[in-house]
Amino acid sequence: MKRVHVISLGCPKNLVDSEVMLGLLQEAGFTAVTEPEAADILLVNTCGFIQSAVEEGIDTILALGELKEDLPDKVLVVTGCMVQRYGEELAAELPEVDLFIGTEGIQEIVTRLRQYLAGQPVPLALAPPTFLMDATLPRQLSTPSHRAYLKVTEGCANRCAYCLIPSLRGGLRSRPLDDLLAEARALAATGVRELTLVAQDLTAYGCDLGPAGPRLLDLLAGLLETTAIPWLRLLYLYPIRVDEKLLRFMAANPRVVPYLDVPLQHVSSRMLTAMNRPYDHQQAQAVVRRIRRHLPGAAIRTTLMVGFPGETEQDVAMLEAFLREHTLDHVGIFTYSNEEGCAAYSLPDQVAEEIKEERRERLMAVQHEISLARNTLRIGTVETVLVEGVSEETELLLEGRLASQAPEIDGCVYISAGTCNPGDLVAVRITEAHPYDLVGEIEEEFQSSIKR
Repeated sequence: MKRVHVISLGCPKNLVDSEVMLGLLQEAGFTAVTEPEAADILLVNTCGFIQSAVEEGIDTILALGELKEDLPDKVLVVTGCMVQRYGEELAAELPEVDLFIGTEGIQEIVTRLRQYLAGQPVPLALAPPTFLMDATLPRQLSTPSHRAYLKVTEGCANRCAYCLIPSLRGGLRSRPLDDLLAEARALAATGVRELTLVAQDLTAYGCDLGPAGPRLLDLLAGLLETTAIPWLRLLYLYPIRVDEKLLRFMAANPRVVPYLDVPLQHVSSRMLTAMNRPYDHQQAQAVVRRIRRHLPGAAIRTTLMVGFPGETEQDVAMLEAFLREHTLDHVGIFTYSNEEGCAAYSLPDQVAEEIKEERRERLMAVQHEISLARNTLRIGTVETVLVEGVSEETELLLEGRLASQAPEIDGCVYISAGTCNPGDLVAVRITEAHPYDLVGEIEEEFQSSIKR
């Protein structure tokens, strides 16, 4: 019986692919192990979106390659977006890798691996991505048992000038509504308490299924009706599609947690046009105001990009003014990465790396102040917290999250007093605030008010 160790890099969508591959391998008789030294097969599912992700993938592969030098019988398999992007180049540069599989081949992991183990040649296949997972595929969750991701679509129909996703993942492909509900019911039956819906553009769900096909609201209504999962979280929402209907639905159905991750990328109309984002400064402002009007207590998260070709200090000043005016809960700020293959790759007026980094640090300092001020307002309040378990920082504390804190992305709540179990929803009185994290104590007298 062969033992396999899986490392998943990149986004939650990639994690779901890794879980499917692990499920297929286990169904075929392979055994998962947590330590690479104990494995016969080392599998790395890579991200290839930007250069930093590629570097992380290469570093991980090289580290496993060193392990393989000491234990040459191990088989090293590399899959995913980085393979899809670089293909033959990777195969030439990384001879320590035994098998490469692009984004189209994850469903064939067992067949290709068995071919290799049998001594048969396995050619590098980089077909245009068309695969779409379904609920019949086995899946081995790697998240804690009380939370999971539901991959709603594959690929993307948007054509942002800085993004490689359509070339790496293909065009938009939406899963059938019944199939998504079947998987959600199966996850609920295992005890999942928080289900995070993920897609490159969640609001585009069903747009490829025709005018009569399901849309995001149909999916949410089906999840509310057919499961009792307490928290349904949405990642990610395209700005111009965050409309009144969606917000009214969320306001009427609190199990869809009031957390909106809306990646604006910029707020300068000039920059947005250059990025091929179909909205302007006024529309970016309007989406935040619309959310606050319908969901006054909602947490809003966005990502912003600095250093896109042609960006000026005036454009950066608009970003700073936007942050100060709207005081968002969570903001990720990234420097533009000039990736070959993107529409923006050959644009003039590229911004120097040191200027990009200075702009990012300047805006992050602004957001640091805003986040601390917003978190400070929670001191003394009693909040519902989903318990994750013992803190990774210290065994003396438990750790959990508010509905306003997405897993693996935002901060957390450190629980300094009280008893609970992973997956519990508990009432916590906030006693301390930090820019990204909170500290609190369980309040037993409020427990009965939490819907379990």
